[in-house]
Amino acid sequence: MRRKKKSSQPLKLVLIIAVLIPLILYVALTSIGRQEFNMPHRLALEVMGPVQGTFTKSMSFVSGIWRHYISLTKVAVDNDQLRREIDKYRQKNAEFREAAALNGQLQKLLDLDKRLKLPTVTARIVGRDPSLWFKTLIIDKGSTSGISAGMAAVTPDGVAGQVINTSPHYAKIMAATDPNSAIDAIVQDNRLQGIIKGDGQNYRLRYVLKNSVVKINDTIITSGLGGVFPKGLVIGTVLKVLRARRGMFLQIKVKPSVNLHHLEYLTIILQGKPTL
Repeated sequence: MRRKKKSSQPLKLVLIIAVLIPLILYVALTSIGRQEFNMPHRLALEVMGPVQGTFTKSMSFVSGIWRHYISLTKVAVDNDQLRREIDKYRQKNAEFREAAALNGQLQKLLDLDKRLKLPTVTARIVGRDPSLWFKTLIIDKGSTSGISAGMAAVTPDGVAGQVINTSPHYAKIMAATDPNSAIDAIVQDNRLQGIIKGDGQNYRLRYVLKNSVVKINDTIITSGLGGVFPKGLVIGTVLKVLRARRGMFLQIKVKPSVNLHHLEYLTIILQGKPTL
């Protein structure tokens, strides 16, 4: 251990001398000013030239790295600010799109009210029955708004359901696709009459005689019988027609015109008698 310490002392001395000599020469050169150089000064200049050049390059390199670091830091800060600005404008854009979509829905409901020419009230859907078979909706208007059981619930796309229960500020709607729902209907083109029954997802048009002509894509509308739904409201379109060997009637599957899963608002027609 002692031998290693002694052998390292000359190395330290050499390093100190290597650092001190250039410094002394540099100080000597800078102290001369504009005086004429003699031989030692010229020798010192010859030695210090490369050293000072290397030092200047090193400082330039370090300075460049520092400037680059500052630039990168500024870019990072600018990127963060731009990202925040983009997020803010993206949120505003989403709000504008939502406002436009809502305005479009409300405009369609207003047009529906004008077409019906009947007293109506528009309500927002605030709850849904989670079951796959029975279909009910809860709206944010009730008896204080003039709603009572038996009234029709419609949308700009057609029939949605019927009011079955009310409280002062809420009402429960049985969807037209519910198996307990039944609506008097006719085939729009040939005026064949039948009863629309829900099957949980679609409709079945019942009591149409087997010798009748019903085609796929035929439109089914309300007949106006029963005093609940006004005549001419769209119920759906024919998906499938089957003539079974047994029985008197066609088996007709109908696709609803209203997608209950996408509904946000309903129009309640303030007339009709309780039929449930």
